[in-house]
Amino acid sequence: MSKKNLIVGMTGASGAIFGVRVLEALRDTDVTTHLVVSKWAQQTLEHETVLKLHDLKGLADAYYAPGEMGARVSSGSFITDGMVIAPCSAKSLAAIANGLGEHLVHRVADVTLKERRPLVMVVRESPLNDIHLENMLKLSRMGVTILPPVPAFYNHPQDIDDIVNHIVGRVLDQFGIECQFAKRWDGSMA
Repeated sequence: MSKKNLIVGMTGASGAIFGVRVLEALRDTDVTTHLVVSKWAQQTLEHETVLKLHDLKGLADAYYAPGEMGARVSSGSFITDGMVIAPCSAKSLAAIANGLGEHLVHRVADVTLKERRPLVMVVRESPLNDIHLENMLKLSRMGVTILPPVPAFYNHPQDIDDIVNHIVGRVLDQFGIECQFAKRWDGSMA
């Protein structure tokens, strides 16, 4: 495969901007994006941003509805370079950790796990209870990268976009995808 295939899942946690920004960052790259949005992710997107689902679809190369359980991305025979779920709700975290496929985001995550492909989950919950932590540990032991959207301040963010860009840069790092907007630590304490 000359082009990378990356699945971008979005679930109903606050932080729809993370999924949006991942798609925006990948638009002009050699990565083909496959978007799956849960029903609650759509509602959260439309509540938190000015975007509608059709706007989000326009950022991806392919879109699959949450109930489209027969979509090509639901099969391990469809080769991908992995999946990111941004944002990932605590409900989806639990469903994926326990093999429950309520909708296509969960099914694709299950396929990603069974095929041993990279899975990055931008879990958006705070504070975390024992159940959340146990589900994260369970998935981490399976090789999943749990990447909560924790801001950094060494890069002196000037606005929310800087914070979002930093987190999305860290997400893309997990797939070996370079992004120009990432401000990396350079060791300078000046």
